[in-house]
Amino acid sequence: MLKKIFPKIHSEGYKFLAIAIFITIILYFLSTFLGLISFVLSVWVYYFFRDPERISINDENYLTSPADGEVLMVHEVDGPKELGLEGKKFTKISIFMNVFDCHVNRTPCEGKISEILYKPGKFLNASLDKASEDNERNYYKIINNQGEDVIVVQIAGLIARRIVCESTKDQQLQQGERIGMIRFGSRADVYFENYETLVKVGQKTIAGETLLAKK
Repeated sequence: MLKKIFPKIHSEGYKFLAIAIFITIILYFLSTFLGLISFVLSVWVYYFFRDPERISINDENYLTSPADGEVLMVHEVDGPKELGLEGKKFTKISIFMNVFDCHVNRTPCEGKISEILYKPGKFLNASLDKASEDNERNYYKIINNQGEDVIVVQIAGLIARRIVCESTKDQQLQQGERIGMIRFGSRADVYFENYETLVKVGQKTIAGETLLAKK
């Protein structure tokens, strides 16, 4: 029960939480009202950086969600040109993470990271379709156990100002394993082939647990 009320937080959150607590103490001595407002914001900072444990299905016939959030789009597209995959067709699912969602991202499948590519860019609203091409983003090309490409893209948003990558090229991943996070509102796209989509637009997802697609 305590773990649900007070989940552990991501290492990226410690300095922000420390700053928020310090400001709260200062404001409380100046004004009880301002101190209470700052306390509420400190609680939000704590929960924004929460990093709860998740239990994945551990089945190579399924893809799990890379992010907590809401499904924005499900459609067929060309693969990311940044990875040289523009000549292949993929199903693309976009998941928007608002400022109340957990922002730790996870791999949708077991496999090996064959490429990680960071692209600087703008900070448009992550819910816009063109954010996939214009915003700051980080690509993970994962080869699953069937030798197929599964691509995860972290996309910075209007408020987000840092994409955190916690993985390395050639790293072997288990399904649902953490690959990184994005600070303060963002989006994750996942591209795949040869799977049947299980989610629809507007559906809420849980990283590492919600089933996105099946063989």
